[in-house]
Amino acid sequence: MDASRLKRKIHPMPDYIITELRKENLMELYRKRPPYQQNDYIGWITRGKQEATREKRLRQMLDELRSGTAYMGMAYNAKNQKGH
Repeated sequence: MDASRLKRKIHPMPDYIITELRKENLMELYRKRPPYQQNDYIGWITRGKQEATREKRLRQMLDELRSGTAYMGMAYNAKNQKGH
C-alpha cells in the first residue's frame, strides 16, 4: 500500500488477515482498493476488543471485497476494478 499520502495513523496488516486474504484469493482485490480503505479496514478489524468482533469484521471485509460494491457497510463504486 502506498500510504505516503495518508494523514491518519498507518495500521500494519497482521498475519492472520494476510492469511485470510490469500486463502480467499482476495489479496488482489484488496490491493486495488484505495490506500485509505486498505488502512481503514485493518484499523477497524484490529480495534475489535473481542476475537468474535475481529472475526466478524474480517468476514465483512472479505464479503465486501468479493462483491466490490461496499466499503465498511457503505456503498462503493469500484471504478477501477475489472469484473465488478
